[in-house]
Formats: sequence, structure tokens, C-alpha cells
Amino acid sequence: MNEFVEARWWAREADGRIACGLCPHGCRLREGQTGICGVRAHVGGRLLSMSYAHPTGFAVDPIEKKPLFHFLPGSPILSFGTLGCTLGCPWCQNWPQSQPERALPAARRVSPEEIVALARREGVPSIAYTYNEPTVFAEYMVDTARLARAQGIRNVAVTNGYITAEARPEVFADLDAANVDLKGFDEDFYRRETKGALRPVLETLEWIVRETKIWLEITTLLIPERNDSDAMLTRECEWIRQRLGTDVPVHFTAFHPEFRMVDHPSTPAGTLTRARQIARRAGLRFVYTGNVADPDGQSTTCPECGVPLIARTWHASRVVGLEGGRCRMCGTAIAGVW
Repeated sequence: MNEFVEARWWAREADGRIACGLCPHGCRLREGQTGICGVRAHVGGRLLSMSYAHPTGFAVDPIEKKPLFHFLPGSPILSFGTLGCTLGCPWCQNWPQSQPERALPAARRVSPEEIVALARREGVPSIAYTYNEPTVFAEYMVDTARLARAQGIRNVAVTNGYITAEARPEVFADLDAANVDLKGFDEDFYRRETKGALRPVLETLEWIVRETKIWLEITTLLIPERNDSDAMLTRECEWIRQRLGTDVPVHFTAFHPEFRMVDHPSTPAGTLTRARQIARRAGLRFVYTGNVADPDGQSTTCPECGVPLIARTWHASRVVGLEGGRCRMCGTAIAGVW
């Protein structure tokens, strides 16, 4: 295991165990044990990160695929991930990366310097830490993001937000945008379905809005009869309005059978429409649908005069009524990074 690097955010306890302080699980590991994430292990009296410099692959994606709709629309982004996750969602679409039976390193190490060089060669303005949960490879993300920012490249995390208050400032220090998966708005749902907890995710969302300049968008995957009730959606949207504000874009996306839920029905398009209506009645100004063909639900309109600003179909976008971050028709400022 000498190819692995020492992790950060841990402490040695009196009984010899190591306490990981990265995520709220707070794993306390004896020699040879690996955390719930599957990629942080107690070896030789130290906590090692087994995912540092071991990506599972790279792709240049449209930024709308993250999804980010109010951050550099129409731009390409270099995306990569590693292995492991802090949650155990049975519907995960990236489960071969997030829930591997055994987390083995990639055949070739790729340093942060090489990733930034690749982004420069591809001519992309941003790098996305995605596919699996990026906080499990926090050291790798931190080092890459710092180098990228120094060279004028922006950084985006697609994350479940399940991270401790102690680790957040350093892990998110060089991020420019984040899409946080809010799995549902119920503690029992989180405990039962994700093996995690809702409260730390809400704390991360509030911290991003109140303490940082990171552009935030939220995604909730709607699963039939699990997290798609009017009551749960109403609670979520009202909380977002009250604690985060009306300008945070919210994406409601469709579940498709995957991983351990291959026998569960897909989300009807009508469920996404209903969720969008609930959110807009709650006062949220930018609400979108995803994983379905829905140009109306995926396009941005001015919240004041209603004219189209950005037309979208799936992951393709076209700016039609936005100039300098304002509506061309009425001059309303539109929240985002343009």
C-alpha cells in the first residue's frame, strides 16, 4: 500500500484506533480496517487515502450535465472521479465507482498537475469532481483545485454534502460551484435509504450560502413512493426558500431503475411537473426538471417578465435573452455566474 498517501482530518485515539473526521459517520478504525467510504484505511498507525491520484476515468461534458444551469451555460467541463462514497443509496447510477466490492487503485497514477495540464489542453474553463462522491477523495480534490485556480481554471463539485463542519472549509476552499444532492427531506428516509443523515447535508447547504462565494444548485432525484409526496416536497421547498433564498436553482430529476432498485418503476414525467409546480408555489424562482425530455421544464425564463433567457433540451443550451447577467427585455438581474 505504499502507493497511497496519508489522509487529512483524522486523530489517533488512546486505544490505538484512528478517528476519521471527514464525514459525519466518524469511523473509528482499528489497524487494517477501512471506513464506510471504502477508500480510507488505517494502516501502520496512519489513515491513508487509497483514492489519491487514482481516477477511474475522464470525460469532457457539457456543464449542464452536472447539472449546473446558472454557471457558465453552454461551456464544456473536464469531469473525473475515483472510487467510494460516504452514503449507500440503493439507486446509485454510478454504483460501480461509488459502491465497489473492493476499492483497488487505478492502473496508472494521475497527479493533480497532470489533471490541470489536461484541462488546459482541452481548453475547458472548469474541472468537475464528480461520478463518485468527491469528499472521499478530498485530499486529491483540494490539491487539484488549488493548482487549477492558480491557472485560472474553475472548480465544480457534484457532492452529497455529507461532510463535517471541521473539514468543510478546507475541502471546499477552492470551489467555484457545487451541485448538492438533497436526497429527500426526511431524516427517516436518509437513515433508511442512504445509511446517512439529513441534518449534516442541510448544514452544508446553509454554510455554502452564508459563509462562501460558491455558486450553489441543488438536485433531488424523485423516486416513486419514496421521496415524492406533496408533503415532503413542500417541506423541502419551503426550507430552501426560508434558509437559502429564492434564487438557488433546484433540479428535480427522474429516477430510472439501477443498482439495487432495478425492479422499481421509473419516475413518471408528471411527478416532475408536480414537483416543479410545488416549488414555484413555494416561491422558488428557478426550478428545473431532469433525466427526461422537457424543454419547458429545463429552460430558464425571466422571473419578472417571463421571456425566455436560456433554451435547453437535455444537456444542450442556447442563450437567447440573457446579456451581462440580465434579462434583455426588462433588465432584471438573474442570479448565476455568467
